[in-house]
Amino acid sequence: MRFGEKVTAARKKKGWTQEKLAEQLQVSFQAVSLWERNESLPDTAHLLQLSKLLNCSLDDLFSEEATPQWTLDSRLFNEERMYTYVTAQARALELEQTMLALPMMREKHAGQMRKGPCPIPYMIHPLTMACHALAMGLRDDDVLSALLLHDVVEDTDTALEQLPVNEHVREAIRLVSWNSYDLPESEIDEAYYGHIAENPLACLIKCIDRCNNLSGMADGFSKKKMMNYVCRTEKYVLPLLEVVKGVPKWNNAAWLLRYQMKALLETVKRLL
Repeated sequence: MRFGEKVTAARKKKGWTQEKLAEQLQVSFQAVSLWERNESLPDTAHLLQLSKLLNCSLDDLFSEEATPQWTLDSRLFNEERMYTYVTAQARALELEQTMLALPMMREKHAGQMRKGPCPIPYMIHPLTMACHALAMGLRDDDVLSALLLHDVVEDTDTALEQLPVNEHVREAIRLVSWNSYDLPESEIDEAYYGHIAENPLACLIKCIDRCNNLSGMADGFSKKKMMNYVCRTEKYVLPLLEVVKGVPKWNNAAWLLRYQMKALLETVKRLL
């Protein structure tokens, strides 16, 4: 694939017309058309700006190697199938809190969407976390109900005392809710993760949450935000796994989460 085809593919991936790209570069759309037909090349200044706008390195743009035209899919799972699966598991295991948490989660997150180029229903996030926990062998009522409701207090008008769970679960949800901390942005991380580290259930919830977010961050994060997320994960989240590992019944889950997060982090660091 030549330079022009690569510019065209990268432009279309962003959903831009030639006119939109030209506007961003402050050139005519005819100039963009010439580049894409391989009839001319941008000058050095525009070339550097073009690579930044299209999130492509100069090597990517000028390499003659063929670039696969990937089909991207933001919706990896179906929320209704996951809801049915978690409900069936909760019923079979007689998990009372989880059975109450499921309809509340669905009601409270109704209409909310995950951020990204292709918005998807927000409830996919807590449901994916619950399925992840079940796949790791975590069939604990406190764990599953906390995962399902972990964002309800933070992202809706629901008070902590309204959650249909015990005080142990409520405390874990309070700790992982950012709006529980009225602190300057420069101090929030130390206090937030410091308090979570004192509660094993909150640590487990945060680690599963972060693993899920790492898996999908390329869909909605800028390069700068991904770099920051990687650094904060290594500094604050991975150490929480030592607390999780201290609970014997969660030891295997701690090992799996460490492997999953480290694999994602190392892959992203090599690509950024």
